[in-house]
Amino acid sequence: MTTRVLSIASECVPLVKTGGLADVAGALPAALAPEGLAVATLLPGYPAVMAALKGAKAVKSWEVLFGGPARILAGKLGQTRLFALDAPHLFDRGGTIYLGPDGRDWPDNAERFAALSLAGARIGAEGLPGWKPDVLHLHDWQAALAPVYLQTLGAADRVGTLLTIHNIAFQGIAPAAMLDRLQLPRAHFTPEGFEFYGKISALKAGLVMADAISTVSPTYAAELLTPEFGMGLEGVLRHRRAALTGNQIGIDLS
Repeated sequence: MTTRVLSIASECVPLVKTGGLADVAGALPAALAPEGLAVATLLPGYPAVMAALKGAKAVKSWEVLFGGPARILAGKLGQTRLFALDAPHLFDRGGTIYLGPDGRDWPDNAERFAALSLAGARIGAEGLPGWKPDVLHLHDWQAALAPVYLQTLGAADRVGTLLTIHNIAFQGIAPAAMLDRLQLPRAHFTPEGFEFYGKISALKAGLVMADAISTVSPTYAAELLTPEFGMGLEGVLRHRRAALTGNQIGIDLS
């Protein structure tokens, strides 16, 4: 039996890369296929992604998604099924994927990647024509709000979630005043939920609510449980230790 997985990532080789997350997201579909997992990838519709999907068809659309219209385009990245969140108001811009031309974070990064998480959650909850994932694989804070949205959509018990921590130093912190703008339930803005020193932490939301958590090595998994490396989230991870595994990343010899 094949398990269908939607990998939700903010970057992926060979289309866009700033770090190791992109390498993992790009390599996993082929690596997991022999294990009976059919992995599709959802990426933001950056200019490089849209160029690779030129002529692709829209398979889902929303009139408004965090400030403008959006749609899901379906295509291929090599042999991998590729979906792009085409939302020009969020992703069609210069600079880098996280930083503007001034070298600073885009001021709407919270909305940009909340949109990615929400789109992924809606695909999980509703499916796409001819395809519906069994599991959402979430990479770092940019996809970590998906379990929250799955719950608000009433689909948390129907779609599995795995959050992989590539770099815990980046946590997707946003002011509490953005709760409504990000369509987040106030009931979960607590120390047991995604509240982090009075602010919203997207990564903490995923750590608290994902079914399982993984990291890029057993050593890193152990380090994250300590104050030295846990970046303030070591208590959450210790609480969820039973759900945490460290999977050693490898190299592509092909």
